[in-house]
Amino acid sequence: MILKMKRTRGIYPGTFDPVTFGHIDLIQRALEIFDEVIVAVAHDSADKSPLFSVEERVKLLESATRSMKGVAVEAFGGLVVDYARKKGASAMIRGVRMISDFEYEFQMALTNRKLAGDIETIFLMPNESYSYISSRHIKEVARLKGDVSPFVPDFVLEAIKKKYKH
Repeated sequence: MILKMKRTRGIYPGTFDPVTFGHIDLIQRALEIFDEVIVAVAHDSADKSPLFSVEERVKLLESATRSMKGVAVEAFGGLVVDYARKKGASAMIRGVRMISDFEYEFQMALTNRKLAGDIETIFLMPNESYSYISSRHIKEVARLKGDVSPFVPDFVLEAIKKKYKH
């Protein structure tokens, strides 16, 4: 009898507006667990108005993950559990930075479990040095002409500067 190893695929969904060192850290951590990680860039979000278009966010993430074997970046719309099923993913990856993130993420994970009990949610914590980084805060600092270079790769910094014209 030949034993076959099951390939695992995880989905890391989000708006990634913009991609940060924290996001990149979580992708690298996810690759330690999954054979493949699909970074799923959401077209829309009810409570967020993105600075970057979905196409721009996909390109920035492709640049950020170019050297990572096993990572694909794709845009998606609709329910993430439907997308995860379509892609054959066994789990969704969610980042939890602070305890305040956990309550929201826990509610979402339970809702997703009800919608798709076959897809697990895996919570990952970023490196402590990235645990306070938030895309929303980065946009606010950049809008007010603050330095966001410690939080994002250089190519993301340049894209942000172009958006805010400084």
